[in-house]
Amino acid sequence: MGQHPVLAHLLANNAQWAEDVEKVQPGFFERCAKGQSPKVLWIGCADSRVPDSVLTVSKPGDIFVHRNIANQVFPSDDNISSVLTYAVMELGVTHILLVGHTHCGGAAACHAAAQALPDDPTTPLARWLAPLTDYARQTGCSVSELEEANVRMQVENLTKSEVLQQAWASGKHVLVHGWIYEIENGQLRDMGITVGK
Repeated sequence: MGQHPVLAHLLANNAQWAEDVEKVQPGFFERCAKGQSPKVLWIGCADSRVPDSVLTVSKPGDIFVHRNIANQVFPSDDNISSVLTYAVMELGVTHILLVGHTHCGGAAACHAAAQALPDDPTTPLARWLAPLTDYARQTGCSVSELEEANVRMQVENLTKSEVLQQAWASGKHVLVHGWIYEIENGQLRDMGITVGK
């Protein structure tokens, strides 16, 4: 069976990219293979329109990344806790960017669900987004207001994480920043939220 054209296109693009990088920066991949020491952890949405390294013009190795639906941070989530632990305690990351975005499908889904009668979330996606849906129901905010409120909420959740509390108590300098990416104009915007020590 032949390879699907979409996948063949991705592999061809990758081969060209690798060749171009090696021409411009000989030995780049060999150096990458020796390890990483990013100073930034990006926690963002899994939305395909928000590729962290593309919109920040960053190279492999510059940004440690964790993405999920609607950039959620739950203290009980071992996935985010393990990412935080490795980033802060092992890699020495000093800046954590919690990045939401406009035209967020997760926020729109929460807003729509908040307009409906309260229901017991039965799908994995509904359970994942339940806290944001509850917030939308309680506040009656618009989708765009919810997108920004979500960034503030997740920054707060991050600062309460056991990992960051331990890091700060041990004297590590780590700052958490709230940003939003405006899909309609391609611009990242610092929301003026920075917390940490």
